[in-house]
Amino acid sequence: MSSTTRLTVAQALVRFLSVQYTERDGVRHRLIAGTWGIFGHGNVAGIGQALLEAGEDAMPFHQGRNEQAMVHAAVGHARQLNRLSAQAVTTSIGPGATNLVTGAALATINRLPVLLLPGDYFATRAADPLLQQLEHPTEADVSVNDTLRPVSRYFDRIHRPEALIPSALQAMRVLADPAETGAVTLALPQDVQAEAYDWPEEFFAERVWRVRRPAPDPVELAEAVRAILGAARPLIVAGGGVHHSEAEQALKAFADATGIPVTSTQAGKGSLRHDHPADLGGIGHTGTSVADDLARTADLVIGVGTRYSDFTTASGTLFQNPDVRFLNLNITSFDAHKLAARTVVCDARAGLEALTSALEGHRVNAAYEAEHGAGKERWERVVTRAFEAADENAVPTQTQLLGALDAVVGDEDVVINAAGSLPGDLHKLWRARSPRQYHLEYGYSCMGYEIPAAIGVQQATPDTPVWALVGDGTYLMMPTELVTAVQEGLPINLVLIQNHGYASIGGLSESVGGERFGTAYRYRAADGTFSGAPLPVDLAANAASLGMDVLRAKTVRELREALASARASDRPTCVYVETDTSTPTAPPAEAWWDVPVAETASREAAVAARTEYDRQTAARRTHL
Repeated sequence: MSSTTRLTVAQALVRFLSVQYTERDGVRHRLIAGTWGIFGHGNVAGIGQALLEAGEDAMPFHQGRNEQAMVHAAVGHARQLNRLSAQAVTTSIGPGATNLVTGAALATINRLPVLLLPGDYFATRAADPLLQQLEHPTEADVSVNDTLRPVSRYFDRIHRPEALIPSALQAMRVLADPAETGAVTLALPQDVQAEAYDWPEEFFAERVWRVRRPAPDPVELAEAVRAILGAARPLIVAGGGVHHSEAEQALKAFADATGIPVTSTQAGKGSLRHDHPADLGGIGHTGTSVADDLARTADLVIGVGTRYSDFTTASGTLFQNPDVRFLNLNITSFDAHKLAARTVVCDARAGLEALTSALEGHRVNAAYEAEHGAGKERWERVVTRAFEAADENAVPTQTQLLGALDAVVGDEDVVINAAGSLPGDLHKLWRARSPRQYHLEYGYSCMGYEIPAAIGVQQATPDTPVWALVGDGTYLMMPTELVTAVQEGLPINLVLIQNHGYASIGGLSESVGGERFGTAYRYRAADGTFSGAPLPVDLAANAASLGMDVLRAKTVRELREALASARASDRPTCVYVETDTSTPTAPPAEAWWDVPVAETASREAAVAARTEYDRQTAARRTHL
């Protein structure tokens, strides 16, 4: 008989997690590098006691302030480490568990691993109903944790101790699998957490989950080569899979050899350095003019590690060449088959290396290279104009803020954003200098992601300067993890932009006939609308009250100085600036985005917006 060890379920789970590893290309990482937690009656005596007993060496513990934010921090950590290491998040039953749902959706949509360990009702029903327990009149086994099912890549409720063994192994398999990864949920009834069991020692043996690099199928590869050889105007769309696979050098070699230009999604930006001759920047609704112009005439679109969101395809209106075809390299068959594409289901690095070898000697026409080279030069002048400030003593615009930051950061810095008007400006304008510098969460575009994600990135790579860029709307959603950064001594830099409302949605509202309704942070006027004076909130004072060092900047010159001081600081630092919103400096959208407009309306703005909407939808294509 094999030997056993008597532990509670929670103790066994923590011990099991402490000896799980991933390995890719001979490099090993801890699969679960630490656990975030907020304790309540649903997990304090189970997982909480187990973490205390295990100690920091076995399982580092991170104290959070908001359950959603803890998931965001774990996601930031996983993305920074190319999905090779993840973190766990434990919560109590009830609101602590349901607060996980937004973070779980973000993780799964972005294909990023996180392990969720929410408390649950008593499996024995000895106490029923519990405090915070949802009672369903016809389905007694339903709990609030079932809200995590549709946003999890794997879900199980551990009703018996012995059920943990197969479920924990399945959870690790999914977390470590690049084709399946996302949020994984093990719901833990609180009485089961504390129940003892005689565990086989084999359960606690060190396990290495090897992250494979599937090579392309020879038949698919041959078809891909034929498609590229037959294309006059091929174009690459680099997605987040390039980064996750660490395929940046393989992409560079492919572009160098073939001369095929490279565009990028929000997740893929930085796949090539901004100054590489083939890098044309972002594509789609927030893309560059050169990228979108070439997309409209491309006869072959080569998607590498992208899921083709509506921002990338301009809601189906971007790729207008009547003969356009798609070739998708993706580790997931689900994404590879989008847009009726020829598929190469494989690891991004392996696929690009194989294509480069098979296409040896092939290069696009010199006139095509010259065309996209000239377009790149024109766009670079647009970026320079947007970044420059004629008057150093003026209030900066948002794009001038980005120019000031561009002048301060080094290649190793990480710039994080997720929501508001910044993603569009960053996608068009940011000069990405390294694979990890540009960190945009735009699969879920979740307000509140930036600050906790900066903490996760800082934990993953402690010597990296990290910048969280947030507007006032995002800041008011979730500033709480600033306390965590202060507590842990993590020198994240927060750039806090005050523009008195939801700037991005305000602009969108105006364009679709909504007349900026409900988007400004202002007092009510006499007519009942929010059109009075700006609210007298002091977000800088709020950040200071949470323990941040705060630098206020009123002019472009002061902003440059504040950003440089923040980067040199070894303390969590906030740079607060109120931007000039009256002077538009951002380039307009180069492609459309479908936000449906009221088909019938009495207000003139909505009627005009509907006319424009009908004009744009006429250009939509279904690629079959």
